[in-house]
Amino acid sequence: MSGTPLNSQEELELLAEKLGIAAQAEIRPDGVDPQLLNRLPLTYARANTILPLAEVEGVVRVAVAGAAGLLLLDELRLLFGKPVEAVLAPASLLSDTINLVYAGVSGTAREVLQELQGEDLSTVATELNNPKDLLDLSDEAPVIRLLNSILSEAVKERVSDIHVEPYERDLLVRFRIDGIMYEKLSPPKLIQDALISRIKIMAGLNIAEKRLPQDGRIRVLVAGRDVDIRVSIIPTYYGERAVLRLLDKKKGILSLADIGLGDHGVRTLERMLTRTSGIILVTGPTGSGKSTTLYAALNRVNSSEKNIITIEDPIEYQIRGIGQIQVNPKIDLTFASGLRSILRQDPDIIMVGEIRDAITAEIAIQASLTGHLVLSTLHTNDAATAVTRLVDMGIEPFMIASSLSAVVAQRLVRVICPHCREAYRPEEQYAGITLPDTLYRGRGCDACFGLGTMGRTAIYEIMPIDQELCSMIIRRSHAGEIKEYAVAHGMKTLRDDGLARAAAGITTIEEVLRVTQDDYADVPL
Repeated sequence: MSGTPLNSQEELELLAEKLGIAAQAEIRPDGVDPQLLNRLPLTYARANTILPLAEVEGVVRVAVAGAAGLLLLDELRLLFGKPVEAVLAPASLLSDTINLVYAGVSGTAREVLQELQGEDLSTVATELNNPKDLLDLSDEAPVIRLLNSILSEAVKERVSDIHVEPYERDLLVRFRIDGIMYEKLSPPKLIQDALISRIKIMAGLNIAEKRLPQDGRIRVLVAGRDVDIRVSIIPTYYGERAVLRLLDKKKGILSLADIGLGDHGVRTLERMLTRTSGIILVTGPTGSGKSTTLYAALNRVNSSEKNIITIEDPIEYQIRGIGQIQVNPKIDLTFASGLRSILRQDPDIIMVGEIRDAITAEIAIQASLTGHLVLSTLHTNDAATAVTRLVDMGIEPFMIASSLSAVVAQRLVRVICPHCREAYRPEEQYAGITLPDTLYRGRGCDACFGLGTMGRTAIYEIMPIDQELCSMIIRRSHAGEIKEYAVAHGMKTLRDDGLARAAAGITTIEEVLRVTQDDYADVPL
């Protein structure tokens, strides 16, 4: 009898038939009895790829991944004190379900706070040298368990940023979910220093330095998911404030089709990416998904035939086949200096994380004019304003016209939860906007934690630079004139793209108006 875990349906059914037991190709996490999980340690379940499912008429049903799991039935009978029957399940499904269901029964941050009473809060354990799964760390000191619980809940609730904010008499922990801040809990002020010290230790920072800002990184496993955390700590009047940005590596790099461009947008951008020179700019405010779009574009053009080099701050995803440079101002490795060095590496495609100053802009433009395709980002509200922003930096208009291939502006909008989405007839009217007869919204349910939204997608406006736009740039035309021309020749604006998504039931009309209000200040919200 082989002990090899089963993954294919054919192997699963063959062995189940041979052993005379049932095969279960699907396991629903909500069908697992939490009381049974409390009696079986996570480490045991993981080591043996075995999961108790439910008790049926006095018999405990457990899922195993292979024949080796059947040898453990006697141990499980002693553990549960009841008869045990086994079903076979695919190993990959079983491992994922074990991580998921045990994360659901682990102590929440609020529960851990109850254990802080009477503890020595000044003691913080040593740093985790290698990433360990936070679900396994159940026997650590309360402050450590509190931080582990906060991180675990953040991953479970799709949090992008955790804010630890000190005030005069209290301490506040807030989560950013889909771009919106929510208050999570308020730990005792007494644990402030211990909690910040624990964050510093995990991020490899100096716990004795409390006067200067510090930046670091943490890598942890949460329910089997590899999570990279960027840590920023700054001194404030009432103590140090920490912001932890979470990056779930399991999500990976999205394709152009997955980021919300739409068929026309994908075709337009793919056409631009086939060029051997020129600049493609992605614009928008901080947190609008510009880096995700750049990574999707790089992933599209990445091949063994091209030499691609990037300079970023920070490097969010490592991409095989691409040389990636991390900006480090402490040693004078800036976007500008790094870009100069990249040009001596015989690149075909260059990605500059952000054009922050005239020097970087000039080098990027020179690189595009000498036969390189350059991808970068710029902080502007819309596509047309990117042109005037470059002119304001001191770049000559003829240089911009000669090098710029396209500008892509974007925003992120929250997606309506598919589990609780409902249609309604809009009653409120908005100036200058024709609403469809039916719109959609989320009621709020357990799947979306009562928010009515689940995840985010991007809305776009793509402005390819044609001959007439080149002439307008050289004439120093105003951004409004450039946008008017682009719209007249087929460009869909951010708001138009957003309204189309709202009509399709992807997002809400309020969300579209919220993220595009900077461009339409005259429209009441």
